[in-house]
Amino acid sequence: MGILAGVTENEHPKAREVPTASATPATAALPGAEPPARPAAAGAAGAAPGADFPVADSAAAAGPASPGATASSAAPAKPAGSKIKIDMPASGAPEPMRPATRMPKLASEPHAAAKSGSAVPAEPSMDSAGAAAAAGRTAPAAAGSPAPAANTGPVANSAPAPDAERDVFVEESPTTMLQVRPPQEEVDRRLAAREQAANTKPVLPRVFQVLMAVFYPVVLLVLAIRLVTTNAFLWIEYHRPGFPADSFGFSTDDRLTYGSYTVDYLLNFAGRRYLGGLVNTEGKPLFLDREVAHMADVKSLIDLAFLLGLVLAIVMVIGIIYLSRRSTGGVRRGLFAGSIATLVLIIGLGVLAVMGWETFFTDFHKIFFANGTWTFYTDDTLIRLFPSQFWSDAGIFIGAFVLVVSSLTLAFTWPTKDRRQAVARAKRPGRRAAAQ
Repeated sequence: MGILAGVTENEHPKAREVPTASATPATAALPGAEPPARPAAAGAAGAAPGADFPVADSAAAAGPASPGATASSAAPAKPAGSKIKIDMPASGAPEPMRPATRMPKLASEPHAAAKSGSAVPAEPSMDSAGAAAAAGRTAPAAAGSPAPAANTGPVANSAPAPDAERDVFVEESPTTMLQVRPPQEEVDRRLAAREQAANTKPVLPRVFQVLMAVFYPVVLLVLAIRLVTTNAFLWIEYHRPGFPADSFGFSTDDRLTYGSYTVDYLLNFAGRRYLGGLVNTEGKPLFLDREVAHMADVKSLIDLAFLLGLVLAIVMVIGIIYLSRRSTGGVRRGLFAGSIATLVLIIGLGVLAVMGWETFFTDFHKIFFANGTWTFYTDDTLIRLFPSQFWSDAGIFIGAFVLVVSSLTLAFTWPTKDRRQAVARAKRPGRRAAAQ
Protein backbone atom coordinates (compact mmCIF):
# COMPACT_ATOMS: atom_id res chain seq x y z
CA MET A 1 0.00 0.00 0.00
CA GLY A 2 2.98 2.29 0.49
CA ILE A 3 3.96 1.93 -3.15
CA LEU A 4 0.38 2.62 -4.22
CA ALA A 5 0.27 5.71 -2.07
CA GLY A 6 3.55 6.93 -3.57
CA VAL A 7 2.33 6.49 -7.11
CA THR A 8 -0.95 8.20 -6.40
CA GLU A 9 0.59 11.22 -4.67
CA ASN A 10 3.31 11.85 -7.27
CA GLU A 11 1.12 11.39 -10.27
CA HIS A 12 0.77 14.53 -12.44
CA PRO A 13 -2.59 16.29 -12.21
CA LYS A 14 -3.14 15.99 -15.99
CA ALA A 15 -2.90 12.21 -15.76
CA ARG A 16 -5.76 12.19 -13.25
CA GLU A 17 -7.90 14.46 -15.41
CA VAL A 18 -7.97 11.99 -18.30
CA PRO A 19 -11.26 10.06 -18.05
CA THR A 20 -10.06 6.77 -19.53
CA ALA A 21 -10.32 3.23 -18.24
CA SER A 22 -6.59 2.66 -18.43
CA ALA A 23 -5.92 5.66 -16.21
CA THR A 24 -7.69 4.19 -13.15
CA PRO A 25 -5.20 3.89 -10.28
CA ALA A 26 -4.19 0.29 -9.69
CA THR A 27 -3.74 -1.36 -6.24
CA ALA A 28 -0.75 -3.44 -5.19
CA ALA A 29 -0.84 -7.04 -6.38
CA LEU A 30 -0.54 -9.90 -3.91
CA PRO A 31 2.71 -11.82 -3.83
CA GLY A 32 2.81 -14.55 -6.44
CA ALA A 33 -0.05 -13.07 -8.53
CA GLU A 34 0.54 -12.70 -12.25
CA PRO A 35 0.17 -9.31 -13.82
CA PRO A 36 -2.83 -8.85 -16.02
CA ALA A 37 -2.35 -9.68 -19.64
CA ARG A 38 -1.79 -6.76 -22.07
CA PRO A 39 -4.27 -6.13 -24.80
CA ALA A 40 -3.45 -7.60 -28.17
CA ALA A 41 -2.97 -4.22 -29.79
CA ALA A 42 -0.72 -3.04 -26.98
CA GLY A 43 1.31 -6.25 -27.04
CA ALA A 44 1.83 -5.98 -30.75
CA ALA A 45 2.86 -2.39 -30.47
CA GLY A 46 5.20 -3.14 -27.58
CA ALA A 47 7.53 -5.00 -29.94
CA ALA A 48 8.44 -1.74 -31.55
CA PRO A 49 10.17 1.03 -29.63
CA GLY A 50 8.12 4.04 -28.77
CA ALA A 51 4.76 2.21 -28.90
CA ASP A 52 1.81 3.56 -26.97
CA PHE A 53 0.85 1.70 -23.76
CA PRO A 54 -2.26 2.06 -21.64
CA VAL A 55 -1.88 3.67 -18.27
CA ALA A 56 -2.80 0.38 -16.56
CA ASP A 57 0.32 -1.28 -18.02
CA SER A 58 2.50 1.51 -16.74
CA ALA A 59 1.00 1.20 -13.25
CA ALA A 60 1.49 -2.59 -13.26
CA ALA A 61 5.15 -2.17 -14.16
CA ALA A 62 5.60 0.26 -11.28
CA GLY A 63 4.31 -2.18 -8.60
CA PRO A 64 2.25 -5.34 -7.92
CA ALA A 65 -1.39 -5.20 -8.79
CA SER A 66 -4.12 -5.64 -6.21
CA PRO A 67 -7.09 -7.92 -6.54
CA GLY A 68 -9.23 -4.93 -7.48
CA ALA A 69 -7.06 -4.26 -10.51
CA THR A 70 -8.64 -7.09 -12.44
CA ALA A 71 -12.07 -5.70 -12.00
CA SER A 72 -10.89 -2.25 -12.96
CA SER A 73 -9.10 -3.43 -16.09
CA ALA A 74 -12.00 -5.62 -17.10
CA ALA A 75 -14.41 -2.68 -17.05
CA PRO A 76 -15.83 -1.87 -20.50
CA ALA A 77 -13.92 0.88 -22.34
CA LYS A 78 -15.64 4.22 -22.89
CA PRO A 79 -16.57 5.16 -26.41
CA ALA A 80 -13.94 6.93 -28.52
CA GLY A 81 -16.02 10.10 -28.62
CA SER A 82 -15.18 10.79 -24.94
CA LYS A 83 -11.48 11.06 -25.61
CA ILE A 84 -9.94 14.55 -25.34
CA LYS A 85 -7.22 15.66 -27.72
CA ILE A 86 -4.47 17.72 -26.21
CA ASP A 87 -3.34 21.01 -27.79
CA MET A 88 0.35 20.44 -27.09
CA PRO A 89 2.03 17.28 -28.59
CA ALA A 90 3.52 14.78 -26.18
CA SER A 91 7.03 15.65 -27.43
CA GLY A 92 6.67 19.10 -25.83
CA ALA A 93 7.64 21.05 -29.06
CA PRO A 94 4.83 22.62 -31.08
CA GLU A 95 4.59 21.67 -34.71
CA PRO A 96 5.87 24.52 -36.96
CA MET A 97 3.25 26.55 -38.81
CA ARG A 98 2.91 25.90 -42.51
CA PRO A 99 2.57 28.64 -45.16
CA ALA A 100 -0.90 29.30 -46.57
CA THR A 101 0.21 28.05 -49.99
CA ARG A 102 1.46 24.71 -48.60
CA MET A 103 -1.40 23.29 -46.57
CA PRO A 104 -1.68 19.50 -46.23
CA LYS A 105 -4.68 17.96 -47.84
CA LEU A 106 -7.38 16.50 -45.67
CA ALA A 107 -7.62 12.75 -45.37
CA SER A 108 -11.20 12.97 -46.60
CA GLU A 109 -10.07 13.98 -50.10
CA PRO A 110 -10.30 10.93 -52.35
CA HIS A 111 -6.97 11.47 -54.08
CA ALA A 112 -4.93 11.97 -50.90
CA ALA A 113 -4.53 8.29 -50.12
CA ALA A 114 -4.07 7.40 -53.78
CA LYS A 115 -1.03 9.68 -54.15
CA SER A 116 0.68 8.75 -50.87
CA GLY A 117 -0.17 5.02 -50.99
CA SER A 118 -0.83 4.90 -47.24
CA ALA A 119 -3.26 6.36 -44.79
CA VAL A 120 -2.44 9.67 -43.18
CA PRO A 121 -1.18 9.05 -39.62
CA ALA A 122 -3.74 9.98 -37.02
CA GLU A 123 -3.02 12.44 -34.28
CA PRO A 124 -2.16 10.96 -30.87
CA SER A 125 -5.03 10.55 -28.48
CA MET A 126 -5.08 11.21 -24.78
CA ASP A 127 -5.19 7.56 -23.73
CA SER A 128 -1.81 6.80 -25.42
CA ALA A 129 0.18 10.05 -25.31
CA GLY A 130 -1.15 11.10 -21.90
CA ALA A 131 -0.62 7.65 -20.37
CA ALA A 132 2.94 7.50 -21.63
CA ALA A 133 3.67 10.92 -20.19
CA ALA A 134 2.10 9.94 -16.85
CA ALA A 135 4.08 6.72 -16.69
CA GLY A 136 7.32 8.60 -17.39
CA ARG A 137 6.61 11.01 -14.52
CA THR A 138 5.63 8.36 -11.94
CA ALA A 139 8.52 6.00 -12.58
CA PRO A 140 11.17 7.92 -10.62
CA ALA A 141 8.78 8.27 -7.64
CA ALA A 142 8.70 4.48 -7.02
CA ALA A 143 11.79 3.61 -4.97
CA GLY A 144 13.57 0.43 -6.12
CA SER A 145 11.14 -0.18 -8.98
CA PRO A 146 12.83 -0.01 -12.40
CA ALA A 147 10.85 1.74 -15.14
CA PRO A 148 10.03 -0.28 -18.22
CA ALA A 149 12.20 0.40 -21.26
CA ALA A 150 9.15 1.10 -23.42
CA ASN A 151 8.36 4.27 -21.44
CA THR A 152 11.69 5.92 -22.22
CA GLY A 153 11.27 5.90 -25.98
CA PRO A 154 9.51 8.57 -28.01
CA VAL A 155 5.86 8.29 -28.83
CA ALA A 156 5.45 7.04 -32.38
CA ASN A 157 2.27 8.85 -33.27
CA SER A 158 3.36 12.17 -31.73
CA ALA A 159 6.39 12.56 -34.02
CA PRO A 160 5.47 14.54 -37.18
CA ALA A 161 6.05 12.78 -40.48
CA PRO A 162 8.66 14.24 -42.83
CA ASP A 163 7.44 16.75 -45.44
CA ALA A 164 8.63 14.47 -48.22
CA GLU A 165 6.25 11.71 -47.14
CA ARG A 166 3.16 13.96 -46.90
CA ASP A 167 0.84 14.91 -49.71
CA VAL A 168 1.31 18.71 -49.86
CA PHE A 169 -1.11 21.01 -51.66
CA VAL A 170 0.63 23.85 -53.52
CA GLU A 171 -1.59 26.74 -54.62
CA GLU A 172 -0.97 28.03 -58.11
CA SER A 173 0.15 31.65 -58.44
CA PRO A 174 -2.68 33.97 -59.49
CA THR A 175 -0.25 35.76 -61.86
CA THR A 176 0.86 32.70 -63.75
CA MET A 177 -0.66 33.87 -67.04
CA LEU A 178 0.97 37.28 -66.70
CA GLN A 179 4.40 35.67 -66.64
CA VAL A 180 3.90 33.94 -69.97
CA ARG A 181 5.82 35.78 -72.71
CA PRO A 182 3.94 36.12 -76.01
CA PRO A 183 5.48 34.88 -79.24
CA GLN A 184 8.33 36.89 -80.76
CA GLU A 185 6.17 37.86 -83.75
CA GLU A 186 3.61 39.41 -81.42
CA VAL A 187 6.34 41.26 -79.51
CA ASP A 188 7.77 42.66 -82.75
CA ARG A 189 4.33 43.71 -83.93
CA ARG A 190 3.61 45.56 -80.69
CA LEU A 191 6.98 47.33 -80.77
CA ALA A 192 6.42 48.41 -84.37
CA ALA A 193 2.96 49.73 -83.49
CA ARG A 194 4.37 51.73 -80.56
CA GLU A 195 7.11 53.25 -82.70
CA GLN A 196 4.63 54.16 -85.42
CA ALA A 197 2.30 55.78 -82.88
CA ALA A 198 5.20 57.73 -81.36
CA ASN A 199 6.44 58.98 -84.73
CA THR A 200 3.02 59.75 -86.19
CA LYS A 201 2.00 63.37 -85.73
CA PRO A 202 -1.63 64.21 -85.01
CA VAL A 203 -3.65 65.37 -88.00
CA LEU A 204 -5.94 67.89 -86.30
CA PRO A 205 -3.15 70.30 -85.26
CA ARG A 206 -1.92 70.36 -88.85
CA VAL A 207 -5.43 71.07 -90.11
CA PHE A 208 -5.88 73.98 -87.72
CA GLN A 209 -2.52 75.45 -88.70
CA VAL A 210 -3.46 75.35 -92.39
CA LEU A 211 -6.87 76.89 -91.69
CA MET A 212 -5.28 79.69 -89.71
CA ALA A 213 -2.85 80.42 -92.55
CA VAL A 214 -5.69 80.55 -95.09
CA PHE A 215 -8.23 82.46 -92.97
CA TYR A 216 -5.84 85.06 -91.63
CA PRO A 217 -5.67 87.22 -94.83
CA VAL A 218 -9.45 87.16 -95.26
CA VAL A 219 -10.17 88.07 -91.64
CA LEU A 220 -7.60 90.88 -91.72
CA LEU A 221 -9.01 92.26 -94.98
CA VAL A 222 -12.59 92.20 -93.66
CA LEU A 223 -11.45 93.98 -90.52
CA ALA A 224 -9.87 96.72 -92.61
CA ILE A 225 -13.09 97.14 -94.64
CA ARG A 226 -15.05 97.39 -91.41
CA LEU A 227 -12.82 100.24 -90.26
CA VAL A 228 -13.48 102.10 -93.53
CA THR A 229 -17.25 101.78 -93.22
CA THR A 230 -17.46 104.00 -90.15
CA ASN A 231 -18.53 107.58 -89.57
CA ALA A 232 -15.13 108.29 -88.03
CA PHE A 233 -13.32 107.47 -91.27
CA LEU A 234 -15.89 109.54 -93.14
CA TRP A 235 -15.29 112.51 -90.88
CA ILE A 236 -11.49 112.22 -91.22
CA GLU A 237 -11.75 111.98 -94.98
CA TYR A 238 -14.00 115.00 -95.38
CA HIS A 239 -11.86 117.12 -93.11
CA ARG A 240 -8.42 116.14 -94.32
CA PRO A 241 -6.49 118.76 -96.27
CA GLY A 242 -6.59 118.35 -100.04
CA PHE A 243 -9.90 116.53 -100.21
CA PRO A 244 -11.78 117.89 -103.26
CA ALA A 245 -14.85 120.03 -102.59
CA ASP A 246 -18.22 119.44 -104.19
CA SER A 247 -18.64 121.49 -107.37
CA PHE A 248 -22.46 121.24 -107.19
CA GLY A 249 -22.96 122.92 -103.80
CA PHE A 250 -22.64 120.28 -101.02
CA SER A 251 -20.86 121.68 -98.04
CA THR A 252 -18.69 119.61 -95.73
CA ASP A 253 -21.55 119.43 -93.24
CA ASP A 254 -23.97 118.32 -95.95
CA ARG A 255 -21.58 115.65 -97.07
CA LEU A 256 -21.07 114.43 -93.52
CA THR A 257 -24.84 114.28 -92.87
CA TYR A 258 -25.84 112.55 -96.11
CA GLY A 259 -22.78 110.34 -96.09
CA SER A 260 -23.59 109.17 -92.56
CA TYR A 261 -27.02 107.99 -93.78
CA THR A 262 -25.33 105.96 -96.46
CA VAL A 263 -22.86 104.32 -94.04
CA ASP A 264 -25.63 103.60 -91.53
CA TYR A 265 -27.69 101.93 -94.24
CA LEU A 266 -24.83 99.54 -94.97
CA LEU A 267 -24.59 98.49 -91.32
CA ASN A 268 -28.22 98.31 -90.21
CA PHE A 269 -31.09 96.01 -91.16
CA ALA A 270 -33.22 98.67 -92.86
CA GLY A 271 -34.58 98.34 -96.36
CA ARG A 272 -34.20 100.53 -99.41
CA ARG A 273 -36.66 103.05 -98.00
CA TYR A 274 -33.98 104.14 -95.57
CA LEU A 275 -32.20 105.88 -98.47
CA GLY A 276 -35.08 106.21 -100.92
CA GLY A 277 -37.12 108.36 -98.53
CA LEU A 278 -34.42 111.01 -98.07
CA VAL A 279 -35.03 114.39 -99.73
CA ASN A 280 -32.85 117.44 -100.23
CA THR A 281 -33.58 121.08 -99.36
CA GLU A 282 -35.72 121.44 -102.46
CA GLY A 283 -37.91 118.47 -101.49
CA LYS A 284 -36.65 116.24 -104.25
CA PRO A 285 -35.38 112.67 -103.61
CA LEU A 286 -31.78 112.74 -102.52
CA PHE A 287 -30.90 109.39 -104.18
CA LEU A 288 -32.21 108.10 -107.48
CA ASP A 289 -33.66 104.63 -107.78
CA ARG A 290 -30.61 103.23 -109.55
CA GLU A 291 -28.43 104.72 -106.81
CA VAL A 292 -30.54 103.06 -104.13
CA ALA A 293 -30.41 99.75 -106.06
CA HIS A 294 -26.62 99.90 -106.23
CA MET A 295 -26.38 100.67 -102.53
CA ALA A 296 -28.63 97.67 -101.84
CA ASP A 297 -26.17 95.48 -103.78
CA VAL A 298 -23.29 96.96 -101.82
CA LYS A 299 -25.16 96.28 -98.59
CA SER A 300 -25.62 92.62 -99.51
CA LEU A 301 -21.94 92.26 -100.37
CA ILE A 302 -20.86 93.98 -97.17
CA ASP A 303 -23.14 91.81 -95.03
CA LEU A 304 -21.79 88.68 -96.67
CA ALA A 305 -18.20 89.80 -96.15
CA PHE A 306 -18.79 90.63 -92.49
CA LEU A 307 -20.56 87.34 -91.84
CA LEU A 308 -17.77 85.39 -93.54
CA GLY A 309 -15.15 87.27 -91.58
CA LEU A 310 -16.99 86.59 -88.30
CA VAL A 311 -17.24 82.83 -88.98
CA LEU A 312 -13.60 82.58 -89.98
CA ALA A 313 -12.56 84.57 -86.93
CA ILE A 314 -14.47 82.17 -84.66
CA VAL A 315 -12.79 79.18 -86.31
CA MET A 316 -9.41 80.84 -85.81
CA VAL A 317 -10.10 81.43 -82.14
CA ILE A 318 -11.06 77.78 -81.71
CA GLY A 319 -7.89 76.77 -83.51
CA ILE A 320 -5.75 79.02 -81.33
CA ILE A 321 -7.24 77.54 -78.15
CA TYR A 322 -6.77 73.99 -79.41
CA LEU A 323 -3.21 74.51 -80.63
CA SER A 324 -2.17 76.28 -77.45
CA ARG A 325 -3.09 73.14 -75.49
CA ARG A 326 -2.12 70.36 -77.88
CA SER A 327 0.69 71.61 -80.12
CA THR A 328 3.81 73.43 -79.01
CA GLY A 329 4.38 76.36 -81.36
CA GLY A 330 1.31 75.51 -83.44
CA VAL A 331 -0.29 78.94 -83.05
CA ARG A 332 2.95 80.65 -83.94
CA ARG A 333 3.47 78.55 -87.05
CA GLY A 334 -0.10 79.10 -88.23
CA LEU A 335 0.05 82.87 -87.79
CA PHE A 336 3.51 83.00 -89.32
CA ALA A 337 2.33 81.23 -92.47
CA GLY A 338 -0.82 83.39 -92.56
CA SER A 339 1.15 86.61 -92.29
CA ILE A 340 3.40 85.57 -95.16
CA ALA A 341 0.36 84.76 -97.31
CA THR A 342 -1.23 88.10 -96.40
CA LEU A 343 1.89 90.05 -97.29
CA VAL A 344 2.16 88.32 -100.64
CA LEU A 345 -1.51 89.01 -101.37
CA ILE A 346 -1.57 92.66 -100.33
CA ILE A 347 1.69 93.48 -102.06
CA GLY A 348 0.40 91.94 -105.29
CA LEU A 349 -2.87 93.87 -105.10
CA GLY A 350 -1.00 97.05 -104.24
CA VAL A 351 1.22 96.71 -107.31
CA LEU A 352 -1.84 96.29 -109.52
CA ALA A 353 -3.56 99.31 -107.96
CA VAL A 354 -0.49 101.53 -108.36
CA MET A 355 0.02 100.51 -111.97
CA GLY A 356 -3.54 101.59 -112.86
CA TRP A 357 -6.06 102.63 -110.24
CA GLU A 358 -8.92 103.24 -112.66
CA THR A 359 -8.44 99.85 -114.26
CA PHE A 360 -8.18 98.15 -110.89
CA PHE A 361 -11.33 99.90 -109.62
CA THR A 362 -13.29 99.00 -112.74
CA ASP A 363 -12.23 95.35 -112.70
CA PHE A 364 -13.18 95.09 -109.01
CA HIS A 365 -16.72 96.32 -109.74
CA LYS A 366 -17.04 94.00 -112.73
CA ILE A 367 -16.28 91.02 -110.48
CA PHE A 368 -18.90 91.76 -107.82
CA PHE A 369 -21.59 93.81 -109.62
CA ALA A 370 -23.53 93.54 -112.82
CA ASN A 371 -22.58 95.75 -115.73
CA GLY A 372 -24.43 99.08 -115.88
CA THR A 373 -25.51 99.03 -112.23
CA TRP A 374 -22.48 100.76 -110.80
CA THR A 375 -21.85 103.67 -113.26
CA PHE A 376 -23.27 107.12 -112.50
CA TYR A 377 -23.08 110.70 -113.64
CA THR A 378 -20.89 113.30 -111.97
CA ASP A 379 -23.91 115.22 -110.61
CA ASP A 380 -25.45 112.13 -108.96
CA THR A 381 -25.48 112.14 -105.15
CA LEU A 382 -23.23 109.09 -104.75
CA ILE A 383 -20.49 110.64 -106.89
CA ARG A 384 -20.76 113.96 -105.03
CA LEU A 385 -20.53 112.25 -101.63
CA PHE A 386 -17.91 109.64 -102.57
CA PRO A 387 -15.67 110.93 -105.32
CA SER A 388 -12.80 108.98 -106.85
CA GLN A 389 -10.39 110.45 -104.28
CA PHE A 390 -12.43 108.92 -101.44
CA TRP A 391 -12.04 105.40 -102.89
CA SER A 392 -8.35 105.94 -103.52
CA ASP A 393 -7.84 106.95 -99.88
CA ALA A 394 -9.95 104.01 -98.71
CA GLY A 395 -7.83 101.61 -100.78
CA ILE A 396 -4.63 103.09 -99.39
CA PHE A 397 -5.90 102.81 -95.83
CA ILE A 398 -6.95 99.17 -96.32
CA GLY A 399 -3.63 98.24 -97.90
CA ALA A 400 -1.59 100.05 -95.24
CA PHE A 401 -3.56 98.56 -92.36
CA VAL A 402 -3.22 95.02 -93.70
CA LEU A 403 0.46 95.54 -94.46
CA VAL A 404 1.31 96.87 -90.99
CA VAL A 405 -0.67 94.25 -89.06
CA SER A 406 0.67 91.36 -91.12
CA SER A 407 4.23 92.66 -90.77
CA LEU A 408 3.89 92.86 -87.00
CA THR A 409 2.45 89.36 -86.95
CA LEU A 410 5.39 88.11 -89.00
CA ALA A 411 7.86 89.76 -86.66
CA PHE A 412 6.28 88.38 -83.49
CA THR A 413 5.95 84.86 -84.89
CA TRP A 414 9.36 84.64 -86.54
CA PRO A 415 11.02 81.30 -85.64
CA THR A 416 13.95 82.59 -83.63
CA LYS A 417 16.58 80.36 -82.04
CA ASP A 418 14.99 80.52 -78.60
CA ARG A 419 11.59 79.59 -79.99
CA ARG A 420 13.02 76.64 -81.91
CA GLN A 421 14.81 75.42 -78.79
CA ALA A 422 11.60 75.70 -76.78
CA VAL A 423 9.80 73.55 -79.35
CA ALA A 424 12.64 70.99 -79.29
CA ARG A 425 12.53 70.78 -75.50
CA ALA A 426 8.78 70.32 -75.51
CA LYS A 427 9.04 67.40 -77.95
CA ARG A 428 11.26 65.42 -75.60
CA PRO A 429 9.54 62.58 -73.69
CA GLY A 430 8.17 63.44 -70.27
CA ARG A 431 7.81 67.17 -70.92
CA ARG A 432 4.70 69.19 -71.43
CA ALA A 433 4.20 71.61 -74.28
CA ALA A 434 5.99 74.90 -73.71
CA ALA A 435 4.03 78.10 -73.38
CA GLN A 436 3.32 79.90 -76.58
